Amino acid sequence: MTSAGKIHRISISKNKGGKKKNVESAHLIMDKGMEGDAHFGSKRQVSLLPLESFVKVKHELLNVQPGDFAENITTAGIDLSRVQIGDTVTIGKGIKLIITQIGKKCHNGCQIKKLVGDCIMPREGVFARVVESGEISVGDTVALE
Repeated sequence: MTSAGKIHRISISKNKGGKKKNVESAHLIMDKGMEGDAHFGSKRQVSLLPLESFVKVKHELLNVQPGDFAENITTAGIDLSRVQIGDTVTIGKGIKLIITQIGKKCHNGCQIKKLVGDCIMPREGVFARVVESGEISVGDTVALE
């Protein structure tokens, strides 16, 4: 069964633990992650968070935007709550990610939680390893298989 959506935003930062800057495109490198991002080469190479998750904090924090939770890819129209470790995510014309982690432990003193008031990544974010390299852009399809 395939479920599909799209990339709503791509976000990147050279520093860990804070908001990321939105960009139009990025290069994903096999077994490394998103080129130029602080998590490049780490265990959590690429992070994904559904745009739909933002609604859960919007009523309290009106200016929360994609990248504020330090996610790399903000998706739209795909239900990431159903993914399991080992699932494949295909972006655009063949860039492939394998889900390696669902959620994360939020550490004390989390900068995102301090800045935004809540951090939804521990509950709703997923992390993946790049298994097929390539360029991704805002608007590309995101399919879960």
